[in-house]
Order: sequence, then C-alpha cells, then structure tokens
Amino acid sequence: MTEHPVAIIGKGMIGISLAVLFTGNGVPAVVLAKNSEAGLEKYRTYYKDLIAQGLVTEKQAAACESLLSFTEEYAGLREAEIVFECVTEKLEVKYEVYRRVEAGCPNLKAIASTTSAISPADLAKGMEQREKIMVAHPYNPPHMVPCVELVKNEFTAQASIDAVTELLEYCGREVCKMNKPAPGFIANRLQHALYREAVYMVEQGICGPEDIDKCIRSSWGPRYTSIGLFDHFDYAGLDLIANIEGYLYPDLCDTKEVHPSLQERLNRGDLGYKTGMGYYDWRERDMDAFRKKTSNPYLRFFNWKLPGSV
Repeated sequence: MTEHPVAIIGKGMIGISLAVLFTGNGVPAVVLAKNSEAGLEKYRTYYKDLIAQGLVTEKQAAACESLLSFTEEYAGLREAEIVFECVTEKLEVKYEVYRRVEAGCPNLKAIASTTSAISPADLAKGMEQREKIMVAHPYNPPHMVPCVELVKNEFTAQASIDAVTELLEYCGREVCKMNKPAPGFIANRLQHALYREAVYMVEQGICGPEDIDKCIRSSWGPRYTSIGLFDHFDYAGLDLIANIEGYLYPDLCDTKEVHPSLQERLNRGDLGYKTGMGYYDWRERDMDAFRKKTSNPYLRFFNWKLPGSV
C-alpha cells in the first residue's frame, strides 16, 4: 500500500482504533501522544478482543504491533503523507495541530479530521494548505465498523480525497462521500430522524420503547444490513412509497426541540447506561452480553490483509 507511515494524532478510542485498523492491514502507523504506555495498553486490549473472537492469531497480533510506533514530537511524523487528526473538539487545538503538521511534514498529501461536529470549512480556516484538509468521520470503533464519512471543503483537492479514499478502502472501509457539508453528516442525520419519531411515539402513548426496539430488530432492521434504503424503496415501487408518504408525512413528528420526555430524564440525571437509568433500567442488565450484541453484526465485515498470515 505505502511505505510511508500513516500518522495519527491523539490516543483516544478513535485514534488507537485507527492504529489497530491500519497496522491490521499491514500499514505502518505512528501515533503522536504523550504517555504512550496508555495508548499501547489500549491497542493491545483491542487485539486481545480480536484474538478472543477468533479473528486474529497471537502471531498476527505481534506482526501488527511491530508496525506501530509512538512519538511525543512532531518530528516523528516527518515521513507521513496522510495524517489523521483525532484531538479534542476545539478549533484552537486543531489549528495548532495543523500548523505543526504543515511545518513538519514535507510530503503531506492530506489531513483527515475525525471530528463529529466541526465543518471542514471551519477546519480549513486553520490551514495554509487548505486544499489538503477534510473530515473523515468514522464510527466507533473504526477498526470494526466499516463506515467512514468523507466530507470535503470548497478548497479540498481531488488528489487529497483520492489519497485518503485509497487508504481507507485498502483497509476494507466503506467510504461514504458527501457532496457538501451538512450538520450530523449522513448517518447521524438518519439516525436522529428515526430517534425523533421513536421518542414522539412513546410520548404520544402509541407504544413503549421495548416494542419500538423489538419492531426494528424484527422487521426492516436486519434487511438494511444487506441492502440500502433506496434499494428497498425502488424494489417496493415508488408509486406505493408516494402513496404511503401522502397520508403518513402529515402525522410524523417535526419538532425542532429536544423531546419533553428526554429533557425530563436529563433534568433528573437519568442519562442512560452510564447512570443506570434512561428510557430503560440498566442496573441489572448483563453488559457483557449487550456489548457482544453491539459488535456481532460487524464481524462479517472483517476482511483485513493481516501481516504474519503466512
């Protein structure tokens, strides 16, 4: 793929998961972060999980780790052509990163920010080489979830888009490109449109959270792991879809505010799993089993070009 290491700035969950992904496909990665021991421990934990799932052998994990390095100095990124920025969601912090990268990476092709909130236009304001900046928004953890949303700014060069796309697709990612920025990008806009209607149905007494979740799991939810929304509606017939929309749309939720039932829970401090209560009571749930359920659907996407396989 490339002899140049991919640079990752930040050792949070996203940054280290990207390091797992790249090294797992034979691509060298260098992580810029302080306290490399914590980052390496997190990296090894991910691989222990992959070994336990039978996806990677210990020999392969060792070969992958040999492609990983850490540095606390920007000089350690000098050979990188593609940089993934995974730092805090503060523009002034990101701008400082970009300034240092531009000064220290003479072969720079692209900087891809993993931001989930900041527009690429705002990111570009912090760069001299603004044609090299874009958003590459992964879903957590990116070494298991294949979707990466690629969002350019008005200055982004096609060569930079192509370089990041080629790398991600080589590593088995599904790159979803946006023609122009929009808040929430693609997946979060769709997810929260569904969530808005689901909470509204609960508030209106139409059904409870349990039956909504049961309905999704047992109706169209599994279908959309194999085909897409437009596949489905084209197949069903657009005349049928238009008829349904004609009587259904006027009755759907169109609120622009946080739902009252959600705000009430926030006011009580019921924030979901992390506090034990949300729409569900999480205090007695088997969380190991729940976490397995959240990751199992993505196992079928595991198609890495693992080093050490021979």
